[in-house]
Amino acid sequence: MTMATDTKNAFLTDVKILREKARQSLDNGAVVPTYQGDVQTAIDLLQAVLATEIVCVLRYTMHSIAVEGLTSESVGKEFQEHAASERKHMLGAANRIDQLGGVPNFNPEGLATRSATEYGNGGNLVEMVKQDLVAERIVIEHYQELIRYFGDKDPTTRILLEGFLADEEDHATDLHDLLVAHEGKPFLS
Repeated sequence: MTMATDTKNAFLTDVKILREKARQSLDNGAVVPTYQGDVQTAIDLLQAVLATEIVCVLRYTMHSIAVEGLTSESVGKEFQEHAASERKHMLGAANRIDQLGGVPNFNPEGLATRSATEYGNGGNLVEMVKQDLVAERIVIEHYQELIRYFGDKDPTTRILLEGFLADEEDHATDLHDLLVAHEGKPFLS
């Protein structure tokens, strides 16, 4: 009995058909005919995610070095941890672009215009934390939109971005907690 004739699994394609289809269009790599998204649009959106994550790595790295003051060592370590997390996101987005047949754009020219977030301008410790919290809030909303866009059309990209989103929400909470600890009151209502 093949899967296609089994009434419990009638929605599944027969394994023989899957095997034959897999042998066709080998030049498409991981993008199979059942991919429901628009490949070029997915690549373009992921290029923006890549640029955003590169900017975040750079900003957090700069902040980890530039911090000064009584709590600078602990906050600097927090910034370093966030930079490492953003680097993982950067590599994840780049790898997904590659899986879809694109070439990840690491070119620094135009990076700021491709990114959803801004690099920032440093400042004192509180200003840096606020810049990073604003950036995280932008990315959270942006990734929520992208997750809804990809939905079931591209579950691999959606799941990747859901992981990024969870990390970004964690970063935002960490930054908010730093502000509350410093200012003694919630920064956000």
